[in-house]
Amino acid sequence: MTHNHEDALSHVKAEMPTDEQLQDLGDLFKVFGDTTRIKIMYALYEEELCVCAISELLDMTQSAISHQLKTLKDANLVASRREGKTIYYRLSDEHVISIIAKGYEHITE
Repeated sequence: MTHNHEDALSHVKAEMPTDEQLQDLGDLFKVFGDTTRIKIMYALYEEELCVCAISELLDMTQSAISHQLKTLKDANLVASRREGKTIYYRLSDEHVISIIAKGYEHITE
């Protein structure tokens, strides 16, 4: 005997994002697929930091950190502000903060 799933499919079809939106979502999750970027985001979850501080924290070159920060900035996950010659980085908004917090909560439960 088969079951009827027309209602369920109708609901999902009505709520399904566009292919472009799903591609963007997939691209966003790819950014999270790099351990260095995750370390940077977790550090910024804890504190606003400059490139030199992140570089020291992760024992990496400032150039390598800057490259990863550009990727994070391009994905709208990180924002920055300038104070004199120093640029400070932070997570861009509450959505990103929530993603980091929920992800960490998930892996530690």
